[in-house]
Amino acid sequence: MAKTIVKTAAVAGLAAVLMAGTGSAATADSASPGALSAGERLFPGLGNGGYDARDYDVSLDYRPGVTTMDAAVTMRAVATQSLSSFGLDSAVAGIHSVQVDGRAAKFATQGEKLVITPARALRKGVPFTVRIAYVADRAKSPQSPTGHPLPPDLAEAIGVWQNTPDGFAVMGQTDREHVVFPSDDVPGDPATYTLRITTPADVQGVGSGTLVGKHRAGDRVTSVFRVDRPTATDVVQMAAGRFTELDQVGPHGLPVRSYVTKAAKPAALDTARKTPELIAWLEQRLGRPYPYASAGTLGVDRLYGGGLALETAATPTYSAEALAYPEEVSTMAHELTHEYFGDAVPVRHWDDMWLSEGHATFYQDLYDSEHGGKPFDDKAKSGYAQNNEILKQNGPVARQNSASGVMFGTDLGGKLTLYALRSLVGQAIFDRIERTFFDEFQGRAASTQDYVGVAERVSGRDLGTFFHDWLYTATTPAMPGHPDWKA
Repeated sequence: MAKTIVKTAAVAGLAAVLMAGTGSAATADSASPGALSAGERLFPGLGNGGYDARDYDVSLDYRPGVTTMDAAVTMRAVATQSLSSFGLDSAVAGIHSVQVDGRAAKFATQGEKLVITPARALRKGVPFTVRIAYVADRAKSPQSPTGHPLPPDLAEAIGVWQNTPDGFAVMGQTDREHVVFPSDDVPGDPATYTLRITTPADVQGVGSGTLVGKHRAGDRVTSVFRVDRPTATDVVQMAAGRFTELDQVGPHGLPVRSYVTKAAKPAALDTARKTPELIAWLEQRLGRPYPYASAGTLGVDRLYGGGLALETAATPTYSAEALAYPEEVSTMAHELTHEYFGDAVPVRHWDDMWLSEGHATFYQDLYDSEHGGKPFDDKAKSGYAQNNEILKQNGPVARQNSASGVMFGTDLGGKLTLYALRSLVGQAIFDRIERTFFDEFQGRAASTQDYVGVAERVSGRDLGTFFHDWLYTATTPAMPGHPDWKA
């Protein structure tokens, strides 16, 4: 995620080797409830235990003039213990019914948990399916139970439901995607997705991933999108509106389809058309092809997230107002870097968010420096001078003081950590570390220690003290190769 540049007063295999029918069902005395927390330090009530989510199929039925939407989600998962009951994160407006493996299941809501008791206990190691029929209400954007309550105007500006004059978009980061659909809403449990948005025929549905089909029934159209790489829930987009579609071709024939609200200024379309060349630059820098089957830009008719942008999978989301400014290309470089680091390689815990934001800021600054901006080293030096104040406010880079730090507190410190690593080991080895890390962890969640392990193995150096000082202390270390820099 990045702040956008807006000049306005408004800115304040489930085909697994195991088969569901194999073996006997778990007995009541051998099964136990799954945990109702994934053990996140900053979000202690978030996530669930006892299963591994593999795939979600989500449907939303959008009708202009009303805020409620009939909705359904099917989660396919594998039990990691014998389960008598299990939880999903859920803050949807209402639950109609729940089925587990085709059988009606008992359910109860406890705060932002949906606790499900299947008719038969679930056996460890066996895939199972949960189908939930529910109501989503775009008039309700409940605030995260973690953190201080926000004033109503700010809460509305950054709420999960980003209502627009002609539809809506979603802002699920960090822990709000389960307002859109019940899920295991933690980055450490990535999954694939099928997203179905039903709209009137004159309104387009847009989702994360690749458009794989459109189905018309009378005056209603269902647009189907597919995210076929395991991705964290918080970067899943589902939107509706009246958009101008831009079809382009990126590197290696990559399909690039952008959607920009018809209310946008022509300059917003010009900015969106930069998407293929930005991807080409990233592929050259990172040495790896774009990680999703398609790419694009979504520009909505709203000051999205109160003036933010979000790395929604395959197709990042922006305010169309921001896209009208050429400077927003810099933000696009940031969000497209997230498609590699943060999306294709999700963070394992929210404490690891620097792996996502640090990389996005590092390559954003590198892009800017190569396209007429401030020299990369000069920008790092000025950031270095400010870093102690950021650490004082938010805490160490990989151990933020509060949940709010996940959104904005790791960008600079994460970027400086990567800059310091490059200064220490040299450009060639740094590039090998980056590519090895991406290759080994794409499609699965990665932790800080995972990155450290790759860096040590590739460089052949003990980097424990280096990473400890940069990530877990509240004072900026000396910058390798720059003894004159002052924090």
